[in-house]
Amino acid sequence: VASAVVFANMGGAYGTAKAGQGLMAMGVHSPDQLMKNIIPIVMAGVLGIYGLIVAVILNGKFTTPEAGTGYATYSQYSAFSHLAAGLCCGLCSLASGLAIGIAADAGTRAVGAQASMAASWKKMGFTGDSGGQVNSSGDALFVGTVLIQVFASNLGLYG
Repeated sequence: VASAVVFANMGGAYGTAKAGQGLMAMGVHSPDQLMKNIIPIVMAGVLGIYGLIVAVILNGKFTTPEAGTGYATYSQYSAFSHLAAGLCCGLCSLASGLAIGIAADAGTRAVGAQASMAASWKKMGFTGDSGGQVNSSGDALFVGTVLIQVFASNLGLYG
């Protein structure tokens, strides 16, 4: 039970911190993109909830010793299967938090850089065809970044 909660929250904390770091670095150059790029922070925060859900489910499976004899009906098989379930959930959420954090840090910085670069090109008067980057608001890069983070969060969800 403890392994599910501890590892899941460690993954959520790392993912939130790393995604927040990228978001703040991006916000220096493109403050108008801040609310749009807050999605990975929410995704990483949900990872701790997965560990809590598994811990509550496993906690309901514990049995108390019998009153008259004092013998426990909780077998070693149940104990090891609950340990494996907690480790599976916790370590999957930890891996998911690492993946979300790293992808969000790089992705939000790239989206912010693309948006500020397009804005500076417009200020300089470049309005010709330059591969579509002048008129781009960074939506294609943003969609790709969110897609990567969705796949990374599936590690924790399915674990």
